[in-house]
Amino acid sequence: MSRIGKQPITISDGVQVTVTDKNLVTVKGPKGELSEQINPDMKVNINDNIITVERPSDNKKHKSLHGLSRTLISNMLEGVTKGYEKNLKIIGVGYRAQKKGKVLNLQLGFSHPIDLEDPEGITTETPSQTEIIIKGTNKQAVGNYAAKIRELRPPEPYKGKGVRYADEYVRRKEGKAGK
Repeated sequence: MSRIGKQPITISDGVQVTVTDKNLVTVKGPKGELSEQINPDMKVNINDNIITVERPSDNKKHKSLHGLSRTLISNMLEGVTKGYEKNLKIIGVGYRAQKKGKVLNLQLGFSHPIDLEDPEGITTETPSQTEIIIKGTNKQAVGNYAAKIRELRPPEPYKGKGVRYADEYVRRKEGKAGK
């Protein structure tokens, strides 16, 4: 039995969960609304503010979908109550970020600034010129947007310059040895 899949999910106060007959799970909470299509083979039950996910058989496909389905629902519940957040740091001389309305302006050592508009349901903040905070209700969307920003100038191992996650450790390399 899946250790993650068999764990029940408790619905907190102020959150409304609905499941259609085709396993479309919709979660409404104080921070917004999310919906996810769960595989129709899985059975999603709601009883007394507790959600359980059951699988029809023990074949490999159903075992792998069991834990995934439960985690997707759990992430939606956490997203509409607490929300998700990713912190990025910009390291390098002249590298900076600035927020102009819904547009994030990045100067990362290129000959031109990079302007990124915030996707739907995601907000970005720049408390300082070298920090970016990405917030949203959808865990996948927040992670994808953070990865997209990091991809513009990933941290390099010699000087450590670039965009990195706040908790990321970049292994430094020694430069070329002189004679």
